Amino acid sequence: MRIKQGPSSRRTLAALSASTIICAGFALPAIAAPDKDDLSSNTPIKHVVIVYEENITFDHYFATYPVAANPAGEPSFTARDDTPGVNGLTTAGLLAPNNPNLQQPFRLDRSEAFTCSQDHNYTDEQKSVDGGLMDKFVQATAHLGNGCRTSGQTVMGYFDGNTVTALWNYAQRFAMSDNSFDTTFGPSTVGAVNLISGQNANAHMPTSFAHGLVNTFTAVTITGDPDPALDDCGADQGGTLTGKGTAELEGKNIGDLLNAKNITWGWFEGGFAPTTPAVVNPDGSTKTPAVCGQSHLAHPGVPNPSVADGFTGADIHVATADYVPHHEPFQYYVSTRNPHHLRPAPGEIIGHNGQANHQYDITDFFTALSAHQLPAVSYIKAPAYQDDHPGNSDPLSAQTFLVDLINALQQSDEWQETAVIIQWDDTDGWYDHVTGPVVNQTANDGGNDASQSFNANDSYVPALPLSTSTTPAKPGNIATSGVCGAPAGGAGTPPRCGYGIRLPFLVVSPWSKQNYVDHGVLDQTSSLAFIEYNWNLGFIDAVPQPAGQGSFDRFAGSILTLFDFDDGPDKHSLLLNDMTGERL
Repeated sequence: MRIKQGPSSRRTLAALSASTIICAGFALPAIAAPDKDDLSSNTPIKHVVIVYEENITFDHYFATYPVAANPAGEPSFTARDDTPGVNGLTTAGLLAPNNPNLQQPFRLDRSEAFTCSQDHNYTDEQKSVDGGLMDKFVQATAHLGNGCRTSGQTVMGYFDGNTVTALWNYAQRFAMSDNSFDTTFGPSTVGAVNLISGQNANAHMPTSFAHGLVNTFTAVTITGDPDPALDDCGADQGGTLTGKGTAELEGKNIGDLLNAKNITWGWFEGGFAPTTPAVVNPDGSTKTPAVCGQSHLAHPGVPNPSVADGFTGADIHVATADYVPHHEPFQYYVSTRNPHHLRPAPGEIIGHNGQANHQYDITDFFTALSAHQLPAVSYIKAPAYQDDHPGNSDPLSAQTFLVDLINALQQSDEWQETAVIIQWDDTDGWYDHVTGPVVNQTANDGGNDASQSFNANDSYVPALPLSTSTTPAKPGNIATSGVCGAPAGGAGTPPRCGYGIRLPFLVVSPWSKQNYVDHGVLDQTSSLAFIEYNWNLGFIDAVPQPAGQGSFDRFAGSILTLFDFDDGPDKHSLLLNDMTGERL
């Protein structure tokens, strides 16, 4: 079957994969007949599952792919002879001693799976790029906390197929891109809202609440990590507190487009189900917010960092809340939020309209899968201890979740019509050697990491030489030349400073090309664009917006090149061990 690509096919396929184990005896809701509208798609893909991981660059996981060190006692990876290379540090010739950064890249061993999180602020990431020289990571984005060396070198570290073994096995068997980028610079929230709407502007920072709604606000652009306004489990506790810097977004997201076509969908996140329900006043305001109290001990099976290299030796196995409010992008929109974390009502079909408003706990995904009611589009977010975010998670914990999810999908009746897209929300500040394309040119105005309004200029001022500072983890020593930021004249249309830094992107599907590396330019909205194309949804903005405004979905690179729809689906599964990432 050949898929013709017209203008609207410039979309990227989004499939998500998240892993968890279904609790024994979990009660299944009453199931109605499947929604036939889900069956009308432009490709054989009827189920897109997007696993949205946290805070990794391409080089951090694939710098030496497909060659792993394979030390004794660790999971082994040996590539097939026909495995293609990638644009990594090996092929670029940027391994030690040839790297221009203050410290040299180095292999992180599996025993070093825990690291601290790096600096991934909007402006500091731009400083690390240094106008395209990619040489200021140690000074601009390194952190020096527990699990990170005092030299700042850890920001240059990379794992290989002995630690991220499952991802390397998926890459070899299925398809990945080595040219996919963060849509803009900055942390998790920016990436998450770009994933579902292609834009992080048109936001409101509430200054007061009334009747369960935002009453007054300040216009902002999201460049930081504000919690969603009115989320009971977020910073303003369902609108019962003010001055917490939460945010609400205007406009449409992919959920609105799916609802308009009666296509089933859902966002499934670990810890979303409340441990204590909300109490709501008669006028709609929150009397007592719901509590999201689910937690797990972080880093199970991962050793504490040693005291070598200045590590503190503090215990990393601490209770970590499962739900992270600013990782849930649909909660920022009035149309798709579930502020009180309401559970599906009795008889409510997961993925359909109901009181949960398509916002679910991760357990609901496996309930739907077991009942053969997998939504057409599913976004998966692991609980925090398994979401891949350095500090609160690690690659081994994330691997367990991911492998359990993909194993379950491969053993389901829906697998032959499913595509799992594995994406990441931001770079965490980790080093990557590739400069992202300039897709929206803006003036050099300074910078600010907070959520605020920005002025847009459609001209581009080339980056000036940055500071010669050699102090690790001191971005303040670096001049803010050559970055997008706050204007001298006040609020206006926000800039789009990007693309940002390179991220991994994998498609795991019976319809994926096998052992394939795609080099076309993608970004976080490429999966959004694929969903729009696959179900004829149209665009986020019905009318094209001026340059620098509107959703990125109209010009996102297509992921159709990662698929082979000419032949039938591959009927062979790839089941992996969730601890080692090796083939079962």
